Amino acid sequence: MAERLLNFQSGMGGTFAIFIQLGATLAMILYFARDLIAQLKAVRHDAAVQRLWLNVAIAFVPAAAVGFLLHKWIKEVLFVSPYVIPTALIAGGILMFVVEWYVRRRAERGHTQVTDAERLSHPQALTVGLVQILALIPGVSRSGSTIVGGMFAGVSRAAATRFSFYLAIPTMLLATLFDLATSLDNVSANDWLLLAVGTVTAGITAWIAIAWLLRYVANHTLALFGTYRIVVGVLILLLLVTGRL
Repeated sequence: MAERLLNFQSGMGGTFAIFIQLGATLAMILYFARDLIAQLKAVRHDAAVQRLWLNVAIAFVPAAAVGFLLHKWIKEVLFVSPYVIPTALIAGGILMFVVEWYVRRRAERGHTQVTDAERLSHPQALTVGLVQILALIPGVSRSGSTIVGGMFAGVSRAAATRFSFYLAIPTMLLATLFDLATSLDNVSANDWLLLAVGTVTAGITAWIAIAWLLRYVANHTLALFGTYRIVVGVLILLLLVTGRL
């Protein structure tokens, strides 16, 4: 939507929007660098670390498989229609309110939550991975969908958020490299500067967003994000219908 508002013409199709996520991925790796290094050192003998990354692998597979099979269709169809994004924004916002209601009902019935990202069960990880498929649709937040998926599966908001970021590392990194490898013919020499600037900018903003989000979700519901998505989605639809976007 930012590309459309700015009348940004790169000639790369959806490659620019996908590639700059590399900056966000690198920001996540740097933000969690201390944890990742510690886990790498402990992975041979620490069952909790082994469980965490096995769950990341389980959650990674569904979206990776669907993205690989439908990659061309997603870029040629879903990335083209301007109505996909506002529709996804509104639907995602409503879903956030639904999951918050669902979590409250579970708590009232005495159900406990998994409060540690390293303690997800394999079925819970698979649920997160299946919901992550929705993130292949433009306008569906990858982190938002996986956090919601984790909460539906019985994981606390904070643990689901942390697991979502761990899952983002292989998902976004491989998605970016795969898209670049299949779209090199559409990338000209002049485009590399655009990609570099976009990637660095995405990295800086992602670092800020990660640091803030991890603190925020520990003590707040997703209501703010749900409201934001619905309001922005409705505004974009109005701009599209009136021909202003």
